[in-house]
Amino acid sequence: MATILPNSNGNEKPNSRMLQFFTQAKIGTFLHQANIRKEKGVTPRQIVQFIFALVLHGMNFSRALESDRVPKDFEKDTVYELLKNPTYNWRKFLASVGSYLVAKFLLPLTSDNRDRVLIFDDSLFSRNRSKAVELLAKVKDHTTGRYFKGFRMLTLGWADGASFMPLAFSLLSSKNDKNRYQEIDSNIDKRTVGYRRRLEATKKSTETMFDLLDSINPSKLGAKTVLFDSWFAYPAILSKIVKNYSLHAVCMVKRSPKIHYTYEGESYTLNQLYKKVHKKRGRAKILANIVVGLGHEDENGNEIQARIVFVRDRNRSKKWLALLTTNLEHTEEDAVRIYGKRWEIECFFKVVKSNLRLAKEFQCRSYDSMTAHTTIVFLRYMMLSLSVREEEDPRTIGQLFYMCCDEMEDIRFTQALMTILELVGSTMAEEYLLTDEQINEFFDRFFNKLPDYLQKPLLNTSVAR
Repeated sequence: MATILPNSNGNEKPNSRMLQFFTQAKIGTFLHQANIRKEKGVTPRQIVQFIFALVLHGMNFSRALESDRVPKDFEKDTVYELLKNPTYNWRKFLASVGSYLVAKFLLPLTSDNRDRVLIFDDSLFSRNRSKAVELLAKVKDHTTGRYFKGFRMLTLGWADGASFMPLAFSLLSSKNDKNRYQEIDSNIDKRTVGYRRRLEATKKSTETMFDLLDSINPSKLGAKTVLFDSWFAYPAILSKIVKNYSLHAVCMVKRSPKIHYTYEGESYTLNQLYKKVHKKRGRAKILANIVVGLGHEDENGNEIQARIVFVRDRNRSKKWLALLTTNLEHTEEDAVRIYGKRWEIECFFKVVKSNLRLAKEFQCRSYDSMTAHTTIVFLRYMMLSLSVREEEDPRTIGQLFYMCCDEMEDIRFTQALMTILELVGSTMAEEYLLTDEQINEFFDRFFNKLPDYLQKPLLNTSVAR
């Protein structure tokens, strides 16, 4: 039978997309580098592989433990002890795997002229039925405008217009004590990385985004631009990205009377700037653009400048939207085209919630456990994203996910059939005293009469054995 965990002797079946990915992404190596290790028992790589495969087998945690797919010494506490350990650096692990896959497999697939970007966005991590979850808070879902129990999952990802790869995230609670239902567990060692993540969860998202950016190396990823929506579009943040990280930013700009830009020596709000610029006539999609100052200086003492592009709102023809780019070499069309890549992170959120069981598979109370499981869910998306790109697969990520589930069932079927055939062969040798040559001749004739869709998986399984 196919197992979720590999055998202790390391004889893994090579025809599984999941096992190929674990080898390809060097999961064991990066787990060790992130201090995710054990002195004895089942290895962290085996446990991560077990959790990783649950959604592909269509099983929950309890059903998988009751099945015959795990070793006898593998118990529930084995998994929970790995997930809730505060000394394990899951952020380092995720960033290392994502950066390695991008540099090793995705960057060589495109030319250097193609825009590679980093994308920031947050999404609701709902735990609406929970009560005792660590750092549980009242958060607002900006899609519906309603409040829920849970976290805001601030995510940093890499994209080139064809693939998206998650690199880092933080489950944000609330900075306001009154909005938090639970506080930090008092038993957590303050010297651990888990405690630092808890403190980070109570900071503003505009501060945490730089912690996520510090965990990666943008130059090795070929990224020169950061994309985000209007929630992070403040002149101070834009200036810090340009000055401290040598990156450019492209973002949506909010119409706020508190945010000002300098133009021709005067300070203006966004609405005031729109009234000053000369608009294009007719039904032009791009209405106008203007170069403004952000009110902050670079390392040479010069004011950092940006280009604001006014575009027509396609949903409301008489309204307008504003995009900002800190790269003055970008044309109006460049700013719109590059900002369009931000949509990939929205598709990512949809897949991990709808297909990969984010925040649904484990109902843990520990903040470390939620961080660890979210990391494994992101690994699942990495496998799907890499498979689509390498195979030039026209199917969507969601379709490929269901193909992987079917693959796991096919592996179980072929391996079960091979077990039956092996028993038939041994019975023929014992009961009818047939030689190995006679048995092999019988099976050769048997295989030749099978249809093609059965011959290939059976032969692959026999080679693997």
